[in-house]
This record gives sequence, C-alpha cells and structure tokens, in this order.
Amino acid sequence: MGAIGLTHAGVIAMEVLSANGPMTQAQLAQLVRVQAQTMGKTLSRLEAHGHISRQRSTSDRRSHVVSLTDQGRQAVTAAADMERSVLAATPIDPDLLRQELQAVVRVLATKSTSPEATAIVTGAEPGAAAAPGAATESGVAAETAPLN
Repeated sequence: MGAIGLTHAGVIAMEVLSANGPMTQAQLAQLVRVQAQTMGKTLSRLEAHGHISRQRSTSDRRSHVVSLTDQGRQAVTAAADMERSVLAATPIDPDLLRQELQAVVRVLATKSTSPEATAIVTGAEPGAAAAPGAATESGVAAETAPLN
C-alpha cells in the first residue's frame, strides 16, 4: 500500500466510505473503532493526497462530512488488487477471508453499549431507540469496517 501512498488505516477508512457513502468524521471513527483524533490525522493525510474531501455538515456546523473522491475510489480498487495479488500465492480466498473478518467485526460491534455504536450498527439515527440485535435492510453487512 505504501507504493500507492496509502497506510493501512487510510485504506480501511476509504473502504468504509466506499461501502457506506459519505458520513461524519465521528461516525467514521466509530465504525473503524479508533479515536476521533486518530481519524482526523488519517483523514488529513488522505485529503492531502486527494483521496477524500471534507465538507462542513449542513445539519451540524461543528462536524464535517467525509466523502471519497474519484481518486480515492481508484485507490480503494488499487489496494484491493494489491491485496489479491499478495494473497494469490496462498491457498486463502481473499474475498472469503474478508467476509469472515467482517462477520467477526459485526459481532464485536454489536457488543458495544454506547448509543452511538448501537446507532451505527443498527443503521438508526443516533439517539433513536433501536431493538437489540436489529439489522438494517442489508443485514448489517456494510456498516462495519472492511478489514485487509
């Protein structure tokens, strides 16, 4: 990934954005399971390289909505291609490995009791009551951080 100017943390953040669409920095940090300050540093690097853009939220001027740029989408594709080429010499199916790791992350994410984590995992609005174990239409498939 260093060959294309990305860190592992940057690729994970971009994959989450690719799977879920634009979101606030706080939501992204929660999904990736890092502190907001750490995510801010990662996003600054990605923004400097043109992979993401940050716009002030229209609903909350204190927060920023993060989006992938076209260059960022290309970088996500390049990182996935690199992952496949690295794993090609092993008997591991990279797509199956990714699915299994995502399932583990989903289970761990549902164990969190914070309202913010619950809202992200269930797809509900923060502060809205959600039934324990509730799933989104997609079966809670895309709301956790894809792992490399």
